[in-house]
Amino acid sequence: MQIENLFSGKTVLITGGTGSFGHAFLQYLLPMDCQEIRIFSRDELKQEQMRVSLKDSRLKYYIGDVRDRASVDGAMKKVDYVFHAAALKQVPSCEFFPMQAVLTNIVGSHNVVESAVAHGVQRLVVLSTDKAVYPINAMGMTKALMVKVAQAKSRELLEEKTIITSVRYGNVMASRGSVIPLFIQQILQKKPLTITVPEMTRFLLPLTQAVELVAFAFCFGRQGDLFVKKAPACTVMDLSTALQNQFHSDVPVQIIGMRHGEKIYETLASAEELARAEDMGDYYRVPMDDRELNYNKYFTEGQARKSSVEDYTSHNTERLNVSQIESLLLTLPEVALELNKANPRFESPLTREVDDMLVAMGAAG
Repeated sequence: MQIENLFSGKTVLITGGTGSFGHAFLQYLLPMDCQEIRIFSRDELKQEQMRVSLKDSRLKYYIGDVRDRASVDGAMKKVDYVFHAAALKQVPSCEFFPMQAVLTNIVGSHNVVESAVAHGVQRLVVLSTDKAVYPINAMGMTKALMVKVAQAKSRELLEEKTIITSVRYGNVMASRGSVIPLFIQQILQKKPLTITVPEMTRFLLPLTQAVELVAFAFCFGRQGDLFVKKAPACTVMDLSTALQNQFHSDVPVQIIGMRHGEKIYETLASAEELARAEDMGDYYRVPMDDRELNYNKYFTEGQARKSSVEDYTSHNTERLNVSQIESLLLTLPEVALELNKANPRFESPLTREVDDMLVAMGAAG
């Protein structure tokens, strides 16, 4: 069955719908014959901007916070599918205010899961991050527990009940608060590029591929599954060089050192997960640990591990060189827009359809 048919006549809820992913997934849904698409978030200004710019009668806007179960329940009535993107995602703010991360990413996610099940939602997809694997910061820790909360509920449910699946992906390129917009701003303002550690590596994932991952999990996920998107990586230094090349910039580089809660490299899937994972080409499907509540199986009997399996990290995945990074950057609407501003003669490789989508997203905040 075509995915368009799965959404035909359905009511869809996106939590955190005014964020970067929410905008992108909404654009993915708009061509489909959804009966209703609900945007749930705390930001009334961004909701109003979306309402004015998109002018689509199928869109319904709900002011609320995932921390508040009553507001979640109000948005969840008669919903068929839920995509849970609401979260505190900035590493520094979660480090300084860890209980706020707990309340949103764990308690709030628990509210979404419980409400979805209570209201008979057919499918729920929750969004996680590579920072949830071997987490060293509050954001990653709370996202890891979010998935545990979702999978704990999955163990209680049959396949014909609400199907709860999770996805995990690395850095979304050019998303708000990420390094690419920061570097571009510094280049345009002719300020030094602030680089933490030159050899630090990060996965590179365009927002369109994050949307594809979520759609894949939605279509093929079984109860409690976790899906991981394979992705290339690069060093922070090579990324900065690629951006300087594109903008013909010679601003200096300033090494500022590791920040609190950062790692030299990120991990998308642990060896323990990969030992039981199914390789589906561009994705790994990691089934949940479905052992029943039998403490012997956790503490006494244990489970064999394939010692030959390694973690899947930004250090051992495909490494892009500067030229390859430049090519990937040119596929990003946000980068193409800034290049057009900086150089009106620059011809974007993007299609007019994608450019129009970018304008709509920009108008919506």
